[in-house]
Amino acid sequence: MGVTPAILIPAAGAASRMGGRDKLLEPIHGVALLQRSVDLCLPHGPVIVTLPRAHHPRARVVPRAARIVTVPDWQDGMSASLRAGEAAIPRQRDLLILPADMPAITGDDIAGVIAARAQAPGALIWQAATAEGQPGHPVLFAASLRPAFAHLSGDAGARTIIAAYGERRHLVPLPGQNARLDLDTPEDWVRWHRSRT
Repeated sequence: MGVTPAILIPAAGAASRMGGRDKLLEPIHGVALLQRSVDLCLPHGPVIVTLPRAHHPRARVVPRAARIVTVPDWQDGMSASLRAGEAAIPRQRDLLILPADMPAITGDDIAGVIAARAQAPGALIWQAATAEGQPGHPVLFAASLRPAFAHLSGDAGARTIIAAYGERRHLVPLPGQNARLDLDTPEDWVRWHRSRT
């Protein structure tokens, strides 16, 4: 691979199912979920975080070592974040995408997906999966696929790219449900905190 991948954490969404609370500012072991996600990624490459605007409350928890990219059209969905974040990264780098709301992801999980690049060099997409093989996050895209990000639309994210290159995708099993667990509602958070005590 040579060059470490750039890591994009899309965090410009509205978190509309949280009843007015911002899930990315919810604490995980005393640290905001968004900050935790960035902290996990920083050892593995340059990190880009997309936000709706520069002075959004989420900006306060983004470590200075990460770069914030604003997404004026964030209401257009996940694709707007992916387009803006991808455009801010030098073309020669592979791109790893980690949603900001994945509380079970570990640094080892991120390292494992990046390491799969060398273990399965014939692939173009290296995607984390559950222990049972259900695809999830993070997802690493070869630099050669990055021009396709400019054409994304709606809230489907990069699913269209994954579908188009499915035969060149390599799944990377992670422990348990690490690759799929996200927390979208206050009830999800209550259940998750109870499961940890």
